[in-house]
This record gives sequence, C-alpha cells and structure tokens, in this order.
Amino acid sequence: MASLSCLVLLSFIFSNFAHSLAGYYTSKLLAYNVPKKPMNVIDSCWRTKSDWAVNRKALANCVVGYGKATLGGKYGAIYVVTSPYDDPVNPKPGTLRYGVIQSVPLWIVFARDMVIKLKNELIVNSFKTIDGRGAKVEIAYGPCITIQGVTNVIIHGISIHDCKPGMAGQVRSSPTHAGMRGGSDGDAISVFASSNIWIDHCYLARAKDGLIDVIHASTGVTISNNYFTQHDKVMLLGHNDKFIADKVMKITLVFNHFGEGLIERMPRVRIGYAHVANNKYDEWKMYAIGGSANPTIFSEGNYFVAR
Repeated sequence: MASLSCLVLLSFIFSNFAHSLAGYYTSKLLAYNVPKKPMNVIDSCWRTKSDWAVNRKALANCVVGYGKATLGGKYGAIYVVTSPYDDPVNPKPGTLRYGVIQSVPLWIVFARDMVIKLKNELIVNSFKTIDGRGAKVEIAYGPCITIQGVTNVIIHGISIHDCKPGMAGQVRSSPTHAGMRGGSDGDAISVFASSNIWIDHCYLARAKDGLIDVIHASTGVTISNNYFTQHDKVMLLGHNDKFIADKVMKITLVFNHFGEGLIERMPRVRIGYAHVANNKYDEWKMYAIGGSANPTIFSEGNYFVAR
C-alpha cells in the first residue's frame, strides 16, 4: 500500500471536492468537461479523456487500493437500462434488475434520467458494472442494493438514498435461480461474503440501516469519491466482534466526502484491515473513525473540520 499512499497524498487536493462532488451530484451528470482544478488519481485516469462516453469500460482501469483487481463488466457487452420498472422475481429486459442478475459480464448504462423504486432488494451477480455516467440515476424509496457471495462488481455514479428494509419473499439472483429471502436490513449497499468490489462517485443518504456495510469475510474492496450525508451509522466494516473470518478483510477508503448530518461509523472497523486515506470529514456527532475487536486501521491524510 505504500505506492498508493504516495499517490493519494501527492494528488489529493480538497478543492477538488467542491468541483467534483457538488457539481457531480447537482448536474444531470452530462457535462463531463475536463475540470480546470487538479483531480485525484482516480478521476484524472478517465475524466481527462474526451472520449470517455464511447470508451466507458476504461473506467475499470482506474481503481486503486485493495479493490484494484476489480473488473466489473469490463469484458462484457453494454446493457442499456431503458425502464425504471422493477419485478423482483421475473424482471423484464430493459430493467436494471434484468441486467444485474445475468450470468455473463455486463457493463450497465442508462438511456435517460430515472428514479428506480425497487420492490425488493437488488441482488447483483458477478462481473457487473452499474455505470450512471451521462444520466441522473436514483435508487430510492425502497429496498436498495445487495452484493452477496459474488465477485467483480463496480457501482459508479448512482444516487442511493431513503432505503427501506426488504420484504420476505422470492427474489431472483440469476437467470436460473430465484430464492426465498428473509428481508434485507435496509442498507444502501450491503457487501456480504464478496470480493473485488469498487464503489465510486455515489451519493448515499438516509437508509434504514447502514449506508455501506462490508461484512462476512468480504475483501478486496475500494470505496472512493463518494458523498455521504444525513445518516447515523454510516459504514460498518466487519460483521461482529466474534466473526473471526473477517480477519481476511482488506478495504481501501479514499477520497470520500463525509458531509453534514452524520453521527458515527466513518467507518467502524472490526477485526480486519482498513486503509483510510485522504477523506474529508465535515461533521460527526459521536466519532468519525473507530474500531473494535482488534482491527488494523491505517489512517493518513484525512481532513477533519471540527464544528
């Protein structure tokens, strides 16, 4: 991680937050002109390229940290979401759920702005990229995203907010399997027993449970350039204090902006290893970074604004 540490410390300039986060989430995400201000190493990898919209899969080359091996749908076809409709058991072609459950790699994009109110948790299959660039895409007001027992998932440029618990019932996780679920907890993104995961440039706010939980021996995860706001227990890394399998967990948390209205867990780490570097913290009511059950937290270059 030494090479990452040098890169992030040299390249991270907090004035970039005002440009890349505020502009990113208040626009329709269509105006990806090259910013005049310096960018971090992830954004400079793709946002300086004028042809990014016709070379979307190059984004997969830009991840840093422990999720660096994440491919997402890099070697798959482009799948276009044309409808916000959702059916948890028999999803229709053109919907987000139909794309994410497929057994082949896919790079998923959106034909237009849309608000997707899921009827039950969205279970994402391996080798998928959900790429919100070019549209304003919200997953909100219902159950949200579950990444469970899979590998190689990228989620980029999506607004995920006001997430509610899932319902007990059938949910499809692949073209050939729909299983009984007990009802998700209400996380915005739940990463469970999964590896090679990258969550980048998402807006996350107001979920019933956590905004991002990474648990049950998940590893190889990078969480970067996200904006978190208006939530209590923001991010949990590790299932519980006795779940020893989480000692394999290696997570990079970099270039994120923890905004106003947050209380704790930015992140809370159990047992595993977390590299927390060059994040901006605007507000915390209880604590920002914490741990229990002998985790290792390498915290460097973070910027805290005491209020």
